[in-house]
Amino acid sequence: MYSDLNDFLADLRKRRLLACVSEPVRPDLEIAAVTDCACKSPGGGPALLFEQPTGFAMPVATNLYGSYERMCLALGVKSLDDLAKEIDELMTPQVPSGIMDALKMLPMVGRLRDLMPKVVNDGACQEVVARDGTLDEIPILKCWPDDGGRYITFPLVFTKDPSTGIRNIGTYRMQVFDARTTAMHWQRHKGGAQHYRVAERLGRRLEVAVALGAEPVLPYCATAPMPEGVDELLLAGFLSRKRIEMVKCVSVDLDVPASAHIVLEGYVEPGERRREGPFGDHTGLYSQPDDFPVFHLTCVTRRKKPTYLTTIVGVPPMEDYYLGLASERIFLPIIQKTLPEIVDMHFPAEGIFHNLVLVSIDKRYPGHARKIMNAFWGLGQLMFSKTIIVVDKDVDVHDLSQVAWIVGTHMDPMRDVQMTRGPVDDLDDAADLPAYGGKMGIDATKKWASEGYARAWPARVATTEAVGRRASDIWARVTK
Repeated sequence: MYSDLNDFLADLRKRRLLACVSEPVRPDLEIAAVTDCACKSPGGGPALLFEQPTGFAMPVATNLYGSYERMCLALGVKSLDDLAKEIDELMTPQVPSGIMDALKMLPMVGRLRDLMPKVVNDGACQEVVARDGTLDEIPILKCWPDDGGRYITFPLVFTKDPSTGIRNIGTYRMQVFDARTTAMHWQRHKGGAQHYRVAERLGRRLEVAVALGAEPVLPYCATAPMPEGVDELLLAGFLSRKRIEMVKCVSVDLDVPASAHIVLEGYVEPGERRREGPFGDHTGLYSQPDDFPVFHLTCVTRRKKPTYLTTIVGVPPMEDYYLGLASERIFLPIIQKTLPEIVDMHFPAEGIFHNLVLVSIDKRYPGHARKIMNAFWGLGQLMFSKTIIVVDKDVDVHDLSQVAWIVGTHMDPMRDVQMTRGPVDDLDDAADLPAYGGKMGIDATKKWASEGYARAWPARVATTEAVGRRASDIWARVTK
């Protein structure tokens, strides 16, 4: 695992997965435009390091997580499914039948012990401390022409519940208003927003710390859909196979990753709002301007030679697709503990995570597909799933052409579509009301007589196995 962002960049350079841009490139639109070109390249393009952002001495790194290979490297695995298997083993209780079984379980016991973060006396993130520091030294980008301003797009925002002291880490965009204030885009469903609501009820100022460019596993964990009240640092400890080192902030009572390149310390006042936006978002559309809390800077700490890590969101596919793909694979075994009939699931880039969810199931009883739809709509952030398509276990949900074929041949619109209403993502502008709108489930499984289908379900057209093998051999010789 990488101890910090510098290690990750060095390894990407060694593997020729990093493109270094040595010529000056402006943070105003240009860096984002170059990054967009990379994201739209086959396989997500290379990671990018802009060594001379115009007007700044601090390099800018983008698209570091923007491919399957780099996502796996950041999490220290050969494949995301291997990681899902580890999590499944962790969550499956086993009683050793003998001394050999007990010995086999020791490595996993060690992993459990290493989940908890630890506070250390000092860290690289505090090599330089500026209580009068500003945002002016950081090459914060304006990403799209109609954006309301410059945005910090990849922050790790640390807060504590004022009542319970439980920590939350989230990635919430921050529009720069001036050198010492930004917006804090806390959508109503997020953990940071809940902490702020509690602080407002108590009439208290909420302290906030923002870490930029922490060790590579942490930016992913801040985006992961963790259950409310579960510390993201526990997931980070499991993924990194070591305890995450934290340091005390200088001006606020919060801990931040010692590995971070930059830390912004400050607070949000109760009741204070300011107009934020528009912003070119991961939907590929500009989110509408709205009023959000205001972050006030009290101190900036950083490394002596920091790199500013950021991300660009926009028309998919972008870097955030691969962050979402990691959550899809990592959280599948966790969801399967509640819904064991689920065989696989997929959130295609074209569906922007929550707009389209594909699920294959081991169908066991009439109406099973509808049970899965309703379960998803009641399960954490899966409640945002606007369209859920349920197919049988023999359908590959990662093959969009196959799913489209199955939906077209297995679904009757009058019979197999379920409509409902409920919470939707704050960024869903198609909904009539903010954060509340319609959802659709499509049952594309084979229909049974017990579901009212009286005819025989047709079989798929396919050649025999023996003939298929011979045909493949002949075709291989023809195309050699």
